[in-house]
Amino acid sequence: QVQLVESGGGLVQAGGSLRLSCAASGRSFTNYAMGWFRQAPGKEREFVAAIRWNGANTNYADSVKGRFTISRDNAKNTVYLQMNSLKPEDTAVYYCASATRSFYYTVSSREYGNWGQGTQVTVSS
Repeated sequence: QVQLVESGGGLVQAGGSLRLSCAASGRSFTNYAMGWFRQAPGKEREFVAAIRWNGANTNYADSVKGRFTISRDNAKNTVYLQMNSLKPEDTAVYYCASATRSFYYTVSSREYGNWGQGTQVTVSS
């Protein structure tokens, strides 16, 4: 099992930026794709971004493409989500998760597990 701890959330004005971090401990981090997901009040959890185990591929939800960047530092067992040009509709609890299978890359939340506790992002208008 891997334990994931998110940090970096907070309150920011529209147009601002935040950088989320997700620190992993436990089993090997480097062999697993990582993803960021979010859940707004009253809505289902949705995919935000994913990155292959070696960082060679990334995918983004259309709603964040061009504004958010996912990256990882395997030496630090950490994945990041740089969020720029934030909008009020980005307000949500953001979760990181690892793929449940090693060397398997997907954007489907069903293929991710070991969810962190989440970090709140609030964007004011």
